[in-house]
Amino acid sequence: MVNRILSGMVGTFLLMLSSLTYAQANFPVPKEGDWIASEFTFNSGEKLKDLRIHYYTLGEPENPAVLLLHGTNQPIKALLANGFGGELFGPGQALDSSKYFIIMPESIGSGKSSKPSDGLRMKFPQYDYNDMVRAQYRLIKEGLGIHHLRLVMGYSMGGMQTWLWGEKYPDMMDALVPMASLPNELSGRNWMMRRILIESIKNDPAWNQGNYTQQPPTLKTASIMFSIATTGGTLAYQNKAPTRAQADKLVDARLASPSTSDANDFIYLWGSSANYNAAPELNKIKAPVLVINSADDERNPVETGILDNELKKVKQATLHLIPASQETSGHGTTMSAKFYSEALKRFLAGVHSDSENKK
Repeated sequence: MVNRILSGMVGTFLLMLSSLTYAQANFPVPKEGDWIASEFTFNSGEKLKDLRIHYYTLGEPENPAVLLLHGTNQPIKALLANGFGGELFGPGQALDSSKYFIIMPESIGSGKSSKPSDGLRMKFPQYDYNDMVRAQYRLIKEGLGIHHLRLVMGYSMGGMQTWLWGEKYPDMMDALVPMASLPNELSGRNWMMRRILIESIKNDPAWNQGNYTQQPPTLKTASIMFSIATTGGTLAYQNKAPTRAQADKLVDARLASPSTSDANDFIYLWGSSANYNAAPELNKIKAPVLVINSADDERNPVETGILDNELKKVKQATLHLIPASQETSGHGTTMSAKFYSEALKRFLAGVHSDSENKK
């Protein structure tokens, strides 16, 4: 077995997250680390020295490894929240952290991983989902010394990256669980809203070609508009705001909340999905796939029939579709693991494990 050292080419540190943050969680406090690639060549041909990929881990390195991938502009703490990690990582749960080694990297452009706001601003190399997946692969192989994964699972952007993982590294994992995602190129409302989000920020004079001294005001309002339009669920929003006064109260709360985003990071991150398209190579996927989507997903509407057609290309694929209700939240539904935790547990129980033979 290859020793799974939590280290990188330049160096690694381990930090314990605040115990107060996860005091109520039913799983251990996660650890943090950095892996640094001395040089990374992007899909665009651009190069960057000392690319940093920040990551979190739960469990012991000798256990079967699970790669868990986050959504766009979404902090890792969302994966550690009670509604997600609290339903999956505890004793006897589907991804019991006493039985699995759970790895949660922050993608290029996110969190503490390398991003434009580190100093390069709009001179930062243009990156896409392929770059993110390749960096994750190098972290797993070079940084952590892992040669096989029990599971690759992700939500939204992480779901799309999960499709790519299955195609690019088909022998690397036992199982795939893409959530809140489709394998086809972005189109319709999903891409149109992303494009408007980016254009809104760029057209704000305060953005100044990325050379702003303060965050452009449009960043906050445009991101709130995008969030309300593409996440939340029609039935859920109507239940929460059945009157104009209640709807105004929700909007006021959003507007009053602090914004910690950076405009250039935001533009790069949302734009990185522009050339995504996993559909043409779905037949390369070897691992069994459990697709978890919700019927009220605003970005990936069921009624288009896209997923039904694309799944015919996958050798072993099952769809777990969460029905819409006042309890679901549209595109954000899969961040509530209660809707599928048992289905995930049954799926993994039925998938043969090669992990012990490929460490």
